[in-house]
Amino acid sequence: MEKSIFQRIIDREIPSQIVYEDDKFIAIRDIAPKAPVHLLLIPKQFSSRLDEIADAQHMGELFMTANRVAKEHLTDYRLVVNVGAGGGQVVFHTHIHIMGGWEDRSEAEHLTEAAQ
Repeated sequence: MEKSIFQRIIDREIPSQIVYEDDKFIAIRDIAPKAPVHLLLIPKQFSSRLDEIADAQHMGELFMTANRVAKEHLTDYRLVVNVGAGGGQVVFHTHIHIMGGWEDRSEAEHLTEAAQ
């Protein structure tokens, strides 16, 4: 199986702007941001989709880490997980989008409408 682009980033085979890393997760800046601040939190343990994570502790750590990384960079933020192609997932390595940095709600309207 060919490595995902995220696995190649984790393995330092391709460069990225790393903003956080520990033994289980890495967070990078999105190369095509949809918000003033758009980060991706990626588990180092591979799963192609969020719904493949069966371990409750790992799932909890994923979201706790997303919250911690978000708070380091933003006051207000949005966490987004796309699951499967029909859910908008493009890279099939589980990841959480951490987005924010808009001056006010009107700047994020296009995202708010899509989530309702």
